[in-house]
Amino acid sequence: MIRSMANAIIPTLRHYRHRVITTSETPPTVHDSSVRRAVAATYLSFGGAGFLIASWAARIPQIRDRLGLEPSELGLVLLSLAVGSLVSLAYAGPLITAVGPAKTVKLMAMLVTPALVTVGVGYRVGVVPVTIGLFMIGLSAGAWDVGINVHGAAVETRVGSSLMPRFHAGFSLGTVAGALLGTLAVAAKVSVTVHLCLVAIAVSAAVIVATTQFLHDVEPDASEDTNGSTVAAPFGARDAWCEPRTLLIGVIALAFAFAEGVANDWIAVSLVDGHDAPEAIGTLALAVFLAAMTLARWFGPGMIDRYGRVRLLRATAGCGIVGAGIFIVAPVPAVAFAGVVLWGFGASLGFPIAMSAGADEPRVAARRVSVVSSIGYCAFLAGPPLIGFVGDHLGVVQALTFVPAMLVVATLVAGAAAPLTSAKQATDTDGGSGRTEPMNSAHRGVVEAESVVHGVTGQGPQLR
Repeated sequence: MIRSMANAIIPTLRHYRHRVITTSETPPTVHDSSVRRAVAATYLSFGGAGFLIASWAARIPQIRDRLGLEPSELGLVLLSLAVGSLVSLAYAGPLITAVGPAKTVKLMAMLVTPALVTVGVGYRVGVVPVTIGLFMIGLSAGAWDVGINVHGAAVETRVGSSLMPRFHAGFSLGTVAGALLGTLAVAAKVSVTVHLCLVAIAVSAAVIVATTQFLHDVEPDASEDTNGSTVAAPFGARDAWCEPRTLLIGVIALAFAFAEGVANDWIAVSLVDGHDAPEAIGTLALAVFLAAMTLARWFGPGMIDRYGRVRLLRATAGCGIVGAGIFIVAPVPAVAFAGVVLWGFGASLGFPIAMSAGADEPRVAARRVSVVSSIGYCAFLAGPPLIGFVGDHLGVVQALTFVPAMLVVATLVAGAAAPLTSAKQATDTDGGSGRTEPMNSAHRGVVEAESVVHGVTGQGPQLR
């Protein structure tokens, strides 16, 4: 009887939701020069962040040797960067809501210069200055990351096409450039101090200039929804932390951030210590990983449009599981490089898809993206000491088995990243891109009602 009633109710709900979507006022697609400049500035801000991280990561083996750190000790030093990021993420959402993404990213770019200089100079003194510098880098990176993702989602909506994976490809391209420059610096015996100080000054200046071209109307009034209708109450950080969907999207971000972060921190060290490769080859392997990830992110939007978020998450997770497995069991460095390529493909799309899923509703994007990022950054908190501790007992290469294990978890919860409007009528509205138009209050109520009916009948929503 309940199933019969549900079968009668669901078509009505879908019809009404379709009417709500199609009659809601949506902003027109804009292709003026200001939007084009905002797109370019967003690419540059993502790329700058990646360049900074890869520049630091490329010099980890030299800094480790200078300080004489064991794997577990290195893991604890790397932990300071993750702690700084988590502290930053705690205030990122409110800060972006208050001053906007442009000012937030600008402030963080100003902070990163003294932070990276502290690492570059401080490693000559001891562990404490390096730890302080990494903590400062984390403080800047956390809010910087949320700011560029919120702005990227706004630009994506303004342009009217899927851009988030390509923005993250910009980040990856920056990491490739940073890793290659790091490889050249190692080969040319450029000191860590000179290398990191020059990178800090150049990137910070470029990103500060780029923020002047950000969109200036990203954050809607918190008391109104995206269609101008008054909402019952403001949406706060606590509300975002209580949403099951947002938390599961955070788990997806966590798993893929773990796969990416472990590769950034440990691929070079693992090849040097576990596969007896020269230091330059270890750094080159990191560059290959980042290049594979960049390639997959650049072509990702087309695949997402065709296959949907959920299928792409599961496919890339599977690729990462195979790639990390090959890297772990590889008998020689050449085989390990094949695993690195697959690992890079596998780690590529999970995090940007999670950011897009968290930003499905622009009105509350800053809060939700902050929560998703906070959960994702726990990978950087737990990853370095976990790999280091296990590496002390079993070897660094064997410790990397946690990567495929985390990606298995991602495949199990991938369904949470499905668009908020799961019915075909809603996906048709945005051309099947896997993104959704902002929901007004009536639309949101219909979606929630349909979800309840699906739960009663056991008929799950259609996942793209």
